[in-house]
Amino acid sequence: MHTGSYGLMSADGPVPTPGQTAGPAHGVQGRTPAWPVWSGPVPPLADGFTARPDSVPDLTAALGPGAAVALVPDQVPVSAQDWRGSNGKTQLARYFAESLWRSPGVDVLAWVTASSRASVLSGFALAAAAIGGSDAGDAESVAARFIAWLGTTGRSWLVVLDDLRDAADLEGLWPSGPAGSLLITAASPAAVPSEHSVLTLPVPAFSTREAMGYLSGRLGTDPDQRSGAIDLVGDLGGEPVALGQASAVIVSSGMSCRDYRQHFMQRQKRLVEAGRTEPSAAAVTWTFSAEYAEHLSPDVSIRSLLTLAAMLDGHGIPGVVFTTAAAGKYLAGDGDQPGDPQLTWNAILSLRRAGLLTVDPPGALPAVWISPVIQAVIRAAVPADLYDRAARAAVEALLEVWPRDAPRSRLAADLRACAISLRQAAGDVLWTEDRCPPLLVLTGQSMDSARLTGPAVVYWRELAADSERILGPDGLETVMVAGHLGRALLAAGQAAEAVPVFQRVLDGRAGVLGPDHPAALAAKVGLGRALMAAGRAADAVPVLEQALASSELVCGADHIDTLGAREAYAGAVLAAGQPAEAIRSYRQVLADRDRIQGSQHPDTTSAGLGLAAAYLTGGRHKDAIAQYKQVLADREAALGADHPDTLHARGSLASATFAAGRMGSALQLYEETCAGYERTIGALHPTTLACQADLARVYYATGRLGDAVTQLTDGISRAERSLPPGDPLMQRMREALTNITG
Repeated sequence: MHTGSYGLMSADGPVPTPGQTAGPAHGVQGRTPAWPVWSGPVPPLADGFTARPDSVPDLTAALGPGAAVALVPDQVPVSAQDWRGSNGKTQLARYFAESLWRSPGVDVLAWVTASSRASVLSGFALAAAAIGGSDAGDAESVAARFIAWLGTTGRSWLVVLDDLRDAADLEGLWPSGPAGSLLITAASPAAVPSEHSVLTLPVPAFSTREAMGYLSGRLGTDPDQRSGAIDLVGDLGGEPVALGQASAVIVSSGMSCRDYRQHFMQRQKRLVEAGRTEPSAAAVTWTFSAEYAEHLSPDVSIRSLLTLAAMLDGHGIPGVVFTTAAAGKYLAGDGDQPGDPQLTWNAILSLRRAGLLTVDPPGALPAVWISPVIQAVIRAAVPADLYDRAARAAVEALLEVWPRDAPRSRLAADLRACAISLRQAAGDVLWTEDRCPPLLVLTGQSMDSARLTGPAVVYWRELAADSERILGPDGLETVMVAGHLGRALLAAGQAAEAVPVFQRVLDGRAGVLGPDHPAALAAKVGLGRALMAAGRAADAVPVLEQALASSELVCGADHIDTLGAREAYAGAVLAAGQPAEAIRSYRQVLADRDRIQGSQHPDTTSAGLGLAAAYLTGGRHKDAIAQYKQVLADREAALGADHPDTLHARGSLASATFAAGRMGSALQLYEETCAGYERTIGALHPTTLACQADLARVYYATGRLGDAVTQLTDGISRAERSLPPGDPLMQRMREALTNITG
């Protein structure tokens, strides 16, 4: 079964290097995939895994079609370091998923890390791509279409939501359907949404028989090594983490269970004498594992390497992070001589042998997995100076491997998760006196580019609050972060909330830099666009008029920023009911863009579309049609007939010809546009369905009632399979069908 690695070579092979990148996502947009399909980073199965028949019910019996099961601790962890937070739930889910996949008993298997809303959305986006779904729209829309598909498909599926921490992260994203099953692992029963029917299965510690079976299976038949196993099992208390670490050291080192138990009891006694409360078994065994890893890799500071790993997201840290120049310099003590990446990677493999982490095979770019409980224990144990150095090294390492041009890739999602974990672990350590950490800004920008609109708003709000607290409310860095928050709010459709944020950005930049500084003028244009998006066109017009006049004086009439301000002003006056002024402004900006940027530049065609819309609003149908034809010709020449921008231009031309009463041309154009969308993004995409509804309207207008009914009936059937319940487009098609059929 695929385990979500980044490449195709063994984890024991060549060291992963930062220059390597993740492969393409599974599935092709708009195409039918080869079934069965899987998606998501599946963690590796632990050495010596046992299905635990004594303590855990059979998941096969519980997870029938339409069922939902949650694996939770039998006792709620009292802290991040409580071993009960890592009691084997994920391993049980992994084993069940692989068994189902191999049977074969499933057409779609989606493994989704559910530790945050962003990770859930990213996981559903990967799953949507795997089944050939479109990635159009924001991540919420992509996920909603995937959830709708699960609810209607006849193909069998299993969705695993691993490490769910907050029920709110699944709001509107609950996978259900008669053909599939849902398996959740959660740190607490409270994380499982109560409004859904979910069978909750508590996962306790190993029973004595299970623990003996696990230990015996790992140790083989050597009677000397197995000597003292039953006593060791009793001392470890059935803790899965402790058993895994102890058995790893015993197997790799060749010591006996009796010898390990003796060391364990002595270390446990010293911890108690040092004033600590009775430590869990895992709080002791991890120290032996770390010492053994140091024995295996004496040339690398295992303590420093573990601290670095403890800062990042343990659900699959890209291996290239550990072999960056930044990580090497940190492991070498921040001296002038960087560490050897091969030695570092060998140390990672030593930590795997010692049971402290796992490495995801196969892959030239493997992922490193480490339990959140172990991470918390490590962070609590290291001194402050090492903690701070590790945090700063993690920043530089993540920046070194960050993919700037693939925000929806698996690698980008994993690095975002690592950056967010680092921010939570390191706090203010990452900040300087006068600057917001570039990594944290890049993380938010990556969320924006991945169209994680909801999580991006939450992220930028938190970062803006941190910046105001640490750097002060009036600093340019704080204002910069606020600008990102405003744009995120606009992208999320929260324009009313974006307006005061953009006003604050404008006030901040104008106050520090002056009202005519290019950055202040850009903020004024941003405010105008926010007012437009909030439906306040009348308020936007004077703001954008002032911004345009100032930009012409400061930057010049031909500056790109001036052209952008003029186009924004044209859109505002059009929305404010002044088509004549909009036509004048759009014509000027179109001529300027054509002269400066070229006729086929995207900005030029965008201005052309704006001019055509202004013509249409002003009742100049002939001019509108001519302008739309020009844009269509330019886009066909530059992009091809089936490019989304070309199809959009053809659809706009179809709408204009329909408004002008040219029904024959409108019908032909709509039919061509619908066919193009079906070829490129598929019959279930919302844009295709909207075009189909428009085509039905033209059929009805030309008296072809039967064709109109057929189009709407087919469109509604498709919408029910691909859109969430209550979607406005589906409601519009149903109303249109009712109006025709009575």
